[in-house]
Order: sequence, then structure tokens, then C-alpha cells
Amino acid sequence: MKCSRCSEKAVYIRRYSGQSFCRYHFLEYFERKVNKTLKIEKMLNRSEKVALAISGGKDSLTLVHIIKKLGKKLDLELHCILVDEGIGGYREKTVKIAEEFCRKLDLELEVISFRQEYSKSLDEMVELGKRTPCTYCGVFRRELLNLKALELGAHRLATGHNLDDEVQAILMNYIKGDVERLIKIGTTTGKPRLVARIKPLIEMPEKEVALFSILNDFPVSFDECPYATSFRARIRDMINNLEESSPGIKYSILSGYRKLLGKITSPEVSSSPMRKCEKCSNTTSQAVCMGCRLREELGIS
Repeated sequence: MKCSRCSEKAVYIRRYSGQSFCRYHFLEYFERKVNKTLKIEKMLNRSEKVALAISGGKDSLTLVHIIKKLGKKLDLELHCILVDEGIGGYREKTVKIAEEFCRKLDLELEVISFRQEYSKSLDEMVELGKRTPCTYCGVFRRELLNLKALELGAHRLATGHNLDDEVQAILMNYIKGDVERLIKIGTTTGKPRLVARIKPLIEMPEKEVALFSILNDFPVSFDECPYATSFRARIRDMINNLEESSPGIKYSILSGYRKLLGKITSPEVSSSPMRKCEKCSNTTSQAVCMGCRLREELGIS
């Protein structure tokens, strides 16, 4: 099949629109769409300091690549942050990938680890505690990324969440009935001691991010985290099956969520009071933040 814009061989067919792209026009389309998302959602301003969460996977390398190019136009000061959770046989490889990638782009990289900050790796936390691995990982990763971004004086903290990640999170929290967390997915505005988070790849399907990284020959790791939950996998498979039969359904779910988010007016839901954690002073909606509660359960001082 030929590219819809030229006579070159197509490398990708976007089913929901019927368009086909050659390598050149796919890369052009991808970057243009991400830049459009950044502009419409007003994610970045000129001369800001931006922290980029990097892991060594396709999403984060794509994020860093695009923001690096945009940074020259907007005079952005960029800093990359990698959180090493301590997952044996998995994270060591991606740390090396991220270090080499940042070195080639001449970007500063800050590596922080669970063991360094909490005296225990994620593997040890899982053995010791009763929570799921994703609970420890999610809470502590967010905490460390935010604290390091604050330390750097960043105006924004950019993460590589793609369309599939966002849609899966929306449905997972909806099915669980976790309304407060469902709402938090869509918030990016910074609060005291919380750096504003942005998701530049939020409208890019996972397979398009993967293709972008492959066509750019990024040294990306496609290994799946050994702690990936079966529940998220089931949600992912369900959404992908829906997308197969009804192309564009992922965009519809995201669009519907955004409309719903804009109409929620319940004070106890839409404006949960934020306060300082009684133990660590981090911003939280509860008297004691989840990070401190987990540390107490694990016996971490």
C-alpha cells in the first residue's frame, strides 16, 4: 500500500481515519500531533524548567526526544529524572538505556532509587509487605519524581503516559468505583509542593509510540515489567478488542472522560481539600499521606 500523501510505501495504516503513512510522513504526523496537544492543552510555556520522567522504555524515550527538539524553540531548561525501583533482572537494563540516551542528547540525568531513599528495593517491599507491587511502586515513584522535580525547581513534570495508558487507568478506576482517583487522572495543575504534571503523549496510541521509537532506531526496551497486574492486562485486552471492532474507541473513551470531568461539580469530589501530611509535610488530601502510611507498614523510618 502507498502512503496517502506520496508514492512511497506505507509503514502504517491508521484504521480509524483510513490514512496510510510512509516513514517520513508518519514521523511528521506524530510530532505535529504531539505539538498540537501541547499547544491546545497549554502544557508548556516559554523559558520554563521542565523535568522529564524517563525509564528507558519506548514512551519515555519518545517523550524526551520530542521535548528536546521543542525545547530549542521554547528556550526550555530540561532535566531528566529516572527512578530505579529495584526490580531485579529488569530495571538494570533500562537504566543503562536511559543513561546512554540522555548522554547522546546532552541532557542531564538524575537517578534516584527506592533503596537509596527508602532503604529497601521494590523486590524487598513486595516480600515484606502485603500490598500489591503496583501500590508500592506507584506511590513511591510519584513521590520521588515530585520531590526531585521540586528540588530542581521545575515548573512542569512531564511523563510518557500514552493514550492506552490513560484509557486503561480511566476504566480501571471507574470499575473499581474509585471516583477521587478517577478525577485525579485528569488533573495537571500544580498545588503547593506538587509540581504540575503534563502528559504530552496522551493522544498517541501505544502502537504509534512503539512505531515512532522503532523508526527512530531508539535503543528501547520492550520488556514488560514482571509486576504488571493481570487486572490491567484484562482491561487492556478488552479495550484492544473494542478498538479492533470499532476503530477510534480509545479516543472516544478519552473524549467522554474529559467531558465528564468538566461537568463534575460535587464539592466533596471535585475539590478535595489539600493539606500538609502530618508526618512529612507533603501535599495530600488526608491527614497522613499514602507514602507515610506505606512506610509505616513496611517499617521504613
